[in-house]
Amino acid sequence: MAAPTARSPDAGGFILYLCPALIALSLGLNHAQEITGVPRPRSGCGCGSGSTSRPKAAGSLPEAASDSISLAKQAAVKYSREANVEAQKIAQDHRSHSKPRTNQMVLIPGGVFTMGTDDPGIPQDGEGPARKAHIKQFYMDIYEVTNAEFERFIKATDYITEAETFGDSFVFEGLLSDKVKSSISQAVAAAPWWLPVKEASWKHPEGPDSNITKRMDHPVVHISWHNAVAYCAWADKRLPTETEWEYACRGGLENRLFPWGNKLHPKDQHHMNIWQGDFPHHNTADDGYANTAPVTSFPPNGYGLFNMAGNVWEWTLDWWTVHHTTDEVENPTGPASGKDKVKKGGSYMCHKSYCYRYRCAARSQNTPDSSASNLGFRCAANHLPDYLK
Repeated sequence: MAAPTARSPDAGGFILYLCPALIALSLGLNHAQEITGVPRPRSGCGCGSGSTSRPKAAGSLPEAASDSISLAKQAAVKYSREANVEAQKIAQDHRSHSKPRTNQMVLIPGGVFTMGTDDPGIPQDGEGPARKAHIKQFYMDIYEVTNAEFERFIKATDYITEAETFGDSFVFEGLLSDKVKSSISQAVAAAPWWLPVKEASWKHPEGPDSNITKRMDHPVVHISWHNAVAYCAWADKRLPTETEWEYACRGGLENRLFPWGNKLHPKDQHHMNIWQGDFPHHNTADDGYANTAPVTSFPPNGYGLFNMAGNVWEWTLDWWTVHHTTDEVENPTGPASGKDKVKKGGSYMCHKSYCYRYRCAARSQNTPDSSASNLGFRCAANHLPDYLK
């Protein structure tokens, strides 16, 4: 199985890259040419990590900052409420706004848990080994960041996402209108369900003839890691580390597959939004959704968190690695640098037959400038922001 190169989504979880020869065969391009908005890979074909970096663009953070902490600090300077009075006004109307907000956070108590697994569903992803991790208490968004909450950020800062800057983003083919599909002349034969759609962005998830008017309570998508960091800084929050995310996902349970336990359908009830049917040809949507679901859908886990599995992939702070120590660790933050960022949780496109990544221990990666129609985020914080108290 192969898929687009850097900044592309994974095939529901696999990070896949086309070698130049496959690109040429699929698109009729020579080695010096690129898929629209998609740079050539560094090397190799098929599954695996690695991708070229995007040039600096509006809406991106400076490339000179190669580590997560520096990037987050720069975002805080640029997008913090202290630097934007209107942003402060908008973000602090949590209690007075007429429409319910979904930016609430919950305290995740500190503790020790078993991170990863010794029985990996996808060994090459670095799910193992199982190791003990100590976590300090922190706050986590109860819900994935919604279109409504992200729109507040955009209105306050005039921020431009990377999908908007690049002019395209990847969308699952099954969600596109015939009109949009007919306008796409370039496609990747080895992963035909992912199409580069011009003008696809957070406000036009399936391209120019789509909108989010009736999806304001759905998770925002087509969000790069850089975009997520900028939003979190504006909201006086941050991205969770991979360890924090997995600890929160488990909801106080130990060595369980899912946020609620080991059964996929407890009492014959759906607990997450994933693919049912024959991927990629037919989604029966037995869980009620063929695309994203409202962030309040399905029962919360033991910590009161919604949709920690399925719905959309969620960015974490960490750089990607598949090599982990077996030593007991305290508040690990991942490698100091890297090329790809870790994402967790799986999405509405995941199916066990090809993407068994909707488990707490499962993980995947994308380049920090990647965006797709199944990629979103939620925030964490060391302390509860004042406007939420």
